[in-house]
Amino acid sequence: MGLLEIGALLLFLMLLMLAGGVWIAMTLAIVGWVGQAFFTSTQPGMNLFSSFWETAASWELAALPLFIWMGEILYRTKLSEQMFDGLSPWLSRVPGRLMHTTVLGCGIFGSVSGSSAATCATIAKVALPELERRGYDRNLALGSLAAAGGLGILIPPSITMVVYAVAADASVIRLFLAGFLPGFLLMALFSGYIMWWSLRYPAKVPPAEAPTSFMAKLRRSGSLIPCGLLIVFIVWVLVAGIATATECAAWGVVGSLAIAAASRTLTLRNFWDGLAGATRVSCMIMFILAGAAFLTKTMAFTGIPRELAEFVHSMNLSAYGLIAVLVVVYLVLGTALDGISMIVLTSAVVLPMVQKAGFDLVWFGIFIIMLIEIAEITPPVGFNLFVLQNMTGVDSNRIARVTLPFFACMVLAIVLITVFPSIVTSVPNWLMGVER
Repeated sequence: MGLLEIGALLLFLMLLMLAGGVWIAMTLAIVGWVGQAFFTSTQPGMNLFSSFWETAASWELAALPLFIWMGEILYRTKLSEQMFDGLSPWLSRVPGRLMHTTVLGCGIFGSVSGSSAATCATIAKVALPELERRGYDRNLALGSLAAAGGLGILIPPSITMVVYAVAADASVIRLFLAGFLPGFLLMALFSGYIMWWSLRYPAKVPPAEAPTSFMAKLRRSGSLIPCGLLIVFIVWVLVAGIATATECAAWGVVGSLAIAAASRTLTLRNFWDGLAGATRVSCMIMFILAGAAFLTKTMAFTGIPRELAEFVHSMNLSAYGLIAVLVVVYLVLGTALDGISMIVLTSAVVLPMVQKAGFDLVWFGIFIIMLIEIAEITPPVGFNLFVLQNMTGVDSNRIARVTLPFFACMVLAIVLITVFPSIVTSVPNWLMGVER
């Protein structure tokens, strides 16, 4: 049996188990076990143990439970409600109104966390209950959160960007700078779709608030001060070099506890409830990540990603033909692999092809990051879909359906940066000069 046939068989088994209601993490682990036991000469038991251990012992993922706990504190102490009250008068005349907070929140938080899982889980915990309480459409909220959560790996700092920079021998700083404009482009496209949807279905959007004076808006904006101070504080400790991107999570928890205590909304009850909620969500995410890591090892041992990359190389395509086929290849790989694994397992074959075709490696890095963002919302292993499913109880397939318009926005963004590569390269070239 050929490698591509093995890949198709494992994908079918995964879909079958997910459709049968098997836990997501268990499905990933079982498919990985079957792949290693029957199609490789490795020992699946040891690889399963090492995958779970490496996931649990990851320093980068240490930030995940802390950021989630920060979101729980904001939610349970009503600081998030104050934030929405402060934003409401300013967004009341914008089509979509407070629905834009999902995109804006993910963009701001993504610039701090560097993780799509942490961004998606934290903003979902803060925004979803508040949007539903105010009568906003749940499907649109879920779709925007699933898609915008991916901004965590596009807007610097980003762990995935660092991995790509090492694999491509590219400048990390250039990659970080190159991510800003594409990140803003995606945020604009997401918000543009929310505005269009709100104008198309006005009955599904809560009515606008009564017009208020500018001074009244300023007074209500006082509710934004606590959360605004928290965001400024987290960004400051990162920029000032006091903390790394991972350590920022701990500072975020300290800051949110301090603000909640100062506002007299922190009680022993909601402190423990928030801690317990963060523990449950973190364990769920870590369990899924461990299963995905084991499946990734299976893909590496079978050689399926490299086989796909070499198949593309053998086609001798034109420059833009190569890019079009790589889009398809990475979308296929994204159904079974996490983003970092996609880069590591294919870079040895793909990067020389891309360089030979005349594409800038920094531009290609952002191109891959955006494809990984799409993979985060692509079934059956769209990680943001899993996060929202476990947080809301909504089936991941339904979340995937309501995310389709935002999927289209991402594809449009990829087309735009391909046709106009200066969207990616202009900021690093302006600040650091043209790379020779």
